[in-house]
Amino acid sequence: MTVPSAAVQVPRRRVVLGQIVRVDEAYGRELGVPPIVLFPTLIAALLPELLGLLIGLLLGKGPLGTARRPLKSLRKGPEYLVTPLWVRDADDSLVEVEVHGHVSRSALLRTDRIRTVASRPKGDLPLVAGPIENLTTGRLLRPRRATLVSHLGVALILQAVLGVLLIAAVVVLVGLR
Repeated sequence: MTVPSAAVQVPRRRVVLGQIVRVDEAYGRELGVPPIVLFPTLIAALLPELLGLLIGLLLGKGPLGTARRPLKSLRKGPEYLVTPLWVRDADDSLVEVEVHGHVSRSALLRTDRIRTVASRPKGDLPLVAGPIENLTTGRLLRPRRATLVSHLGVALILQAVLGVLLIAAVVVLVGLR
């Protein structure tokens, strides 16, 4: 047997068409929030919060409590479900495909025929399925995983945008003098 001189190129995207052989139990996977995104967002959101506390003290209502989650919870990132599937492809080979996001138990059953465009995130990790067309039931499945916006929350992001606008207004006003 000869050893190839160059590394074998594995395609990053591939169409998987075949029959489901096994559906493994779904498990949760965390997606970390990069500090370069989290800390500027928190710092920008701090200014409107401090302004609100100052206004509350001036109006005599006392400091208003906030419902901010702890930093450890925000850094942990969103968790999404991963469901591993084993599919027997058209060329009779077994292909492991991961479905990222919530999929009901009855949506993908053993012996269902599916078609999906799967991509390989990096290295030797399993393929990640895109929208899955279940040819047996005729359903199109689009599992959606949690995003950074859904994890941080719309309120925190709006507060950070307001903080950036306040900082920009102060910079412009100081620059005019």
